[in-house]
Amino acid sequence: MTGADPGLFGPTSVTWQLHGDPMMWIAGIRALYLQALHPRAVRGVLQNSDFRRDAWGRLMRTANFVGTTTYGTTEAAERAGARVRKIHGMLTATDPDTGERYGVGEPGLLLWVHCAEIDSYLDVLRRSGLRLTDAAADRYIGEHRESARLVGLDPGAVPGDRAELAAYFEKVRPHLAAGTEAREVDDFLLRPPTHPLLVPAREVLWRRVAQLAYASLPPYAHELYGRPAPAPATVTRQLRHTGLLLRRVPARLRWQLPPKHILRAMARLGPDARPAPYKLGR
Repeated sequence: MTGADPGLFGPTSVTWQLHGDPMMWIAGIRALYLQALHPRAVRGVLQNSDFRRDAWGRLMRTANFVGTTTYGTTEAAERAGARVRKIHGMLTATDPDTGERYGVGEPGLLLWVHCAEIDSYLDVLRRSGLRLTDAAADRYIGEHRESARLVGLDPGAVPGDRAELAAYFEKVRPHLAAGTEAREVDDFLLRPPTHPLLVPAREVLWRRVAQLAYASLPPYAHELYGRPAPAPATVTRQLRHTGLLLRRVPARLRWQLPPKHILRAMARLGPDARPAPYKLGR
């Protein structure tokens, strides 16, 4: 549809092609495991949210934010960012060891959350079989300076390629730890509360998903959590197998699930806006 608003990224972006992939769900869980290793960041979540009782709702809200900022109009993306900034501006957390009270919207905490998400999305999608060149990976990271701006960060202070992202993680690693809060998130992700009748399904399906997301973490994260790191090649094979299975489900069927961001974007921009990883080679 000529003249329609393509949003912040648009159909020619790497982000547009990648974020419709079903492996984004596993990548999102990996991001939660990684984010929990920053003590100040994870306290901000656990002290200000219903994470334990509404984990699915929180996951869906995060997915809705990513979907809106990727496939929604510019206005919708800006509104979503404004809501996040407003919420962050009102919330504080307390360090139980020192009694220090700090805002959850501190730039350092927002940057950690951002980088953990982008690293997780990129790592899982590439290892699960999406053919993405190093140049396209750098473009993807650079594009997300825009999503960092939405949550209140200075885009110029956000890593813009793989080298800068790696340097950031090297710098922040001394500040990471698997404290009480990280252990709580770890335990929760493996055994989220559910209806008694759904416990068998949780054990068979969800646990496998969570374990695969955990297995895909970088070696230093496994070391902090204190569990042996699986062989990276084995994890990559598992990610590829899972990606192959999930991508066999027709995209149109997957996109029918709420909140249908991709279908709305295609209705707005026309069928050529359909996200597809093969377009990255154009």
